[in-house]
Amino acid sequence: MQVNLTGHHVEITPPLRDYINEKLVRIERHFEHATDIHCILTVEKLEHKAEATLNVSGNTIHAHSVEADMYAAIDSLTDKLDRQVRKHKEKITD
Repeated sequence: MQVNLTGHHVEITPPLRDYINEKLVRIERHFEHATDIHCILTVEKLEHKAEATLNVSGNTIHAHSVEADMYAAIDSLTDKLDRQVRKHKEKITD
């Protein structure tokens, strides 16, 4: 799975990049047919936003999260993506 990271008003540091890659392994473990993911991290005043668009075989899954901390926003984002990926996988198997 190819991961593209973009930062708006925030620098993507190596620890932040490693944290995102570590969290996205869980999604790849649940669904092997994910081709690529594009993550956008944004800071606006006191809000830290994380958005992701995941391309899977035959579909596109999008999620976003807004939190007070960037790491919390990434955690919430990966939880939402994981739920959507599992739901998509169940639809395919049914």
